[in-house]
Amino acid sequence: MSMSESDSGPRDGFPRPFPTTPTNVLAQLRLNGKVVVITGAADGIGYAVAEAMAEANAHIAMWYNSNDAAVEKAKGLATTHGIKASAYKVDVSDSDAIQRGVEEVVAEFGRIDVFIANAGMAISKPLLETTLDEYRRQMSVNVDGVLYCAKSVGEVFKKQGFGNLIITSSMSGHIVNVPVDQPVYNASKAFVTHLGKSLAREWREFARVNVVSPGFFETKMGASPQCINEAYRMAALGRQGHVKEIKGLYLYLASDASTYMTGSDVLIDGGYVLP
Repeated sequence: MSMSESDSGPRDGFPRPFPTTPTNVLAQLRLNGKVVVITGAADGIGYAVAEAMAEANAHIAMWYNSNDAAVEKAKGLATTHGIKASAYKVDVSDSDAIQRGVEEVVAEFGRIDVFIANAGMAISKPLLETTLDEYRRQMSVNVDGVLYCAKSVGEVFKKQGFGNLIITSSMSGHIVNVPVDQPVYNASKAFVTHLGKSLAREWREFARVNVVSPGFFETKMGASPQCINEAYRMAALGRQGHVKEIKGLYLYLASDASTYMTGSDVLIDGGYVLP
């Protein structure tokens, strides 16, 4: 909107002070004692992120739905890194289950510093071959699940006066994937990307919100052979990513190294979307 020169003068309360964080970058990246929740944490990107948080000395709450391997993995991370780690069975498509999960984490750990809304699913079909039930299943996890998590943990962040939400979206929120058509998945990721940006504005007084948009990573939820072949061709690096290559990005966003970063959507796709 237009403004006059007088309108652009100093505003009350600005500039805000710099954060009282370490100047040493390695110290900034440490998460000593912070409490981090990760959804979809039993495997793939979610488990790699849980490893990263534990390696940086955070306490972690690993949420899973059907893969109860998370229980033993949480015990292993706690033993290996000397941190507290617990696994919670939470269906992110159920808003009541999410609310209970958030309350249980706060009761056990005392607070939530970082919440990573990572759980997702994909049914890669053209719209005309997708049933309405398949549409609803994808949206219930990819869209409703992220929104429900944000709403529940956002109340905690507001009450605490601090917090950090990281949403796992996808490069598919930026592009139309080929050669397999998957408009519902793509649209679900575009939704949560814009939700994250909007929440960064809404929660500006008490929390940061950022989005990670991965490309093709080698996981059990991996893409079809046709899409993988296209990934080799389209990605500037000529391959898929290994989940160890995404750990540092989530750690950066979760840590005090990124205190001037909010409302950002970070692509990590090996250069897939460049052409």
